[in-house]
Amino acid sequence: MADTYKINVAIGGRNYPISVKSTEEEQGVRAAAVNINKLIADYESNYAVNDKQDVLAMCALQFASILEVNKVIKEEENNAITAKLSKLNSKLESYLDK
Repeated sequence: MADTYKINVAIGGRNYPISVKSTEEEQGVRAAAVNINKLIADYESNYAVNDKQDVLAMCALQFASILEVNKVIKEEENNAITAKLSKLNSKLESYLDK
């Protein structure tokens, strides 16, 4: 197993220890924490939400939705690329068969 080290990130005013394996992973975790805190601030200023757990649930839903939408878009793009490659392959095969 690769070596890991712990970092602390603050989310919603609380500190959380996180284990990371690289500086790239650390940068990603820290950037995610910044984005979550910005979203928390947006929700708290734009909605009458009294419970921090509700705000965190809304943040989780928004980020999970973005991931799912991106997954669908990527799958559609992959399907389109696969179809184009298949069509190109068929043309090449028919050309080589001549």
